[in-house]
Amino acid sequence: MPPAIKPLTVRQFFGRKGLLSEWHPNYEFRAGQLEMAEAVEAALSEKKHLIVEAGTGTGKTLAYLVPAILSGKRVVVSTGTKNLQEQLFFKDIPFLERHLGPLRACYMKGRSNYACRQKIYDAEKEPILEGLEEVADFRVIREWEQTTETGDRAEIKTLPEASTVWAKIDARTELCTGQKCQQFERCFITKMHQVAQASDIIIVNHHLFFADLAVKGGPVGGEAGGIIPDYGAVIFDEAHEIEDVAGQYFGVTVSSYQFEELARDVTALAHRKNFSSKELDRTLMIAGDRAGQFFGLFGSGFGVADGRSAFREQEQFLIKHDELYRDVLAGLEIVALQLELLQAAPEEAFPLIHRAREMSRRLQFWMESGEKTYVYWIEKRGRGTFLQATPIDVSQLLDEKLFDAIDTSVLTSATLAVAGEFEFTKQRLGLRSSRTLVVPSHFDYERQALLYVPQNLPDPRNAGFTAAAAQEIVELLLLSKGRAFVLFTSYQQMRLVHDRVSFEIPYQTLLQGTGPRNALLEEFRRTPNAVLFATSSFWQGVDVPGDQLSCVIIDKLPFAVPSDPVVEARITAIKNDGGDAFSTYQVPQAAIALKQGFGRLIRSRTDRGVLALLDNRITKTRYGQIFFDSLPHYGFTTNREDVETFFKN
Repeated sequence: MPPAIKPLTVRQFFGRKGLLSEWHPNYEFRAGQLEMAEAVEAALSEKKHLIVEAGTGTGKTLAYLVPAILSGKRVVVSTGTKNLQEQLFFKDIPFLERHLGPLRACYMKGRSNYACRQKIYDAEKEPILEGLEEVADFRVIREWEQTTETGDRAEIKTLPEASTVWAKIDARTELCTGQKCQQFERCFITKMHQVAQASDIIIVNHHLFFADLAVKGGPVGGEAGGIIPDYGAVIFDEAHEIEDVAGQYFGVTVSSYQFEELARDVTALAHRKNFSSKELDRTLMIAGDRAGQFFGLFGSGFGVADGRSAFREQEQFLIKHDELYRDVLAGLEIVALQLELLQAAPEEAFPLIHRAREMSRRLQFWMESGEKTYVYWIEKRGRGTFLQATPIDVSQLLDEKLFDAIDTSVLTSATLAVAGEFEFTKQRLGLRSSRTLVVPSHFDYERQALLYVPQNLPDPRNAGFTAAAAQEIVELLLLSKGRAFVLFTSYQQMRLVHDRVSFEIPYQTLLQGTGPRNALLEEFRRTPNAVLFATSSFWQGVDVPGDQLSCVIIDKLPFAVPSDPVVEARITAIKNDGGDAFSTYQVPQAAIALKQGFGRLIRSRTDRGVLALLDNRITKTRYGQIFFDSLPHYGFTTNREDVETFFKN
């Protein structure tokens, strides 16, 4: 860190006549930004944990980034999205560097985002490319590889998102030989490690952070297969996502795709390095056939169509299909043994041996462990079958592996408090002791936004709700002249309502699933009066300031689906402990989700718009008050005429 900025305090930076006021052309003093920055500064210097809910427009990224830079510690900043990662590294860091001088900061993604030089060179000599499209895409990659400094796929603007060639040349660990690779010194992953080791600020996303934490077991775990260097503090932005992401990486997954990829990679390496044999080909064919039969059992016979379903029938399954299951395990071990015994097998075979045995270990855990602290479930995605085991409660794991092992963590988001309190967040994440702070947005929500809850619609659980809601949406969209997000809690409801509404309004409608998420958002931004119908993935991390988005309609209070296996297991665990799952888990979770959805609308001090919730349980039940107490103080009405007046004004 440059010595010139060490004596600086955040008050000198964010104060009314501080450095930021001199540097920023659109400077506006925000008391909440200064309050948050001082709280982060104190947490870092006094080695405390801190939870901050910072409303939209607070300027929270600078409010945590500046004290992190000034702290003298290595701080990891973990974000919920790559978009926010990019904003921090390509916008906020350069802004600060223009005034503070060079900063030791870096940006890390998962290995699959980077190219593997050795795979690119092998692909030039070996027939791994299929079709003219892959050949053309590979030429683009090969030319780019000769000039890129980072190897990050995001640099290649002309490579199609759906390109199949990238997966054949990326730097995932499955085929990595580490220091034994000829390209190790020039490897993009090696370079990323070296830059991170020399950095004070390391910007990652939650998926990389928890994948690393699960491998290393803690913030100070050495390499041990991890990717992030040891750090003294961590700041989580968009921290409301932590529980689900942590559960994903502290859990176990084995899928039909993993078996297919193992067979493909073994075959490709054997042919490339000339150690293929009839025996190995026969082993792979038999193992693949048995694995295909095994995963095929987790279909309609077990009540699993597309989607997620709990699996509690391990014992009965093993009684009926034990021979097939043992054949799958044996097939993995035979593949590993044959690779070990082949004297001609190169160094590249060792990751494949490890992978086969790791898949066997995971499958055995899923099928035989009976560990009661996990929920076991199946997910069908297209032609793929995923067998998953997820910790029911990650709070103890996070307490032990993260919060007890690190001096300071800062958790921030626009949506962490429920009715102004943080007990839900602290309990779910295992934060036993932490400071808390609510920093209200400086937007004038009462003037800028009108919350409308129609009283004449049936209960959302009523069969007549869909038709009535569709008609209400038509009326609202005519008043708003389109310019709206219509957000749903289920895909089925989204499609049903879209089919009814799209023919009744004179505006272009966009439907989630008909194109990539970013492409749909871009089309919405550039299409006057457009209406986007979407589900949960558009409830957060989406920013459309200005008149283009003037209305957000939400069909139902966003309670998590109680039949989802992970949600169901968490509800059951709370009940078994004598707790009230509805009031302590389901309502707080839904209140945070609703606040996220409504947060799409008001993104600046000049934005105006209507928030419509078609679920009038918020006004007719006792628990509805918790939702109102968790939302900003919007203007409120139950009368559609008030909506019409709002838009006319």
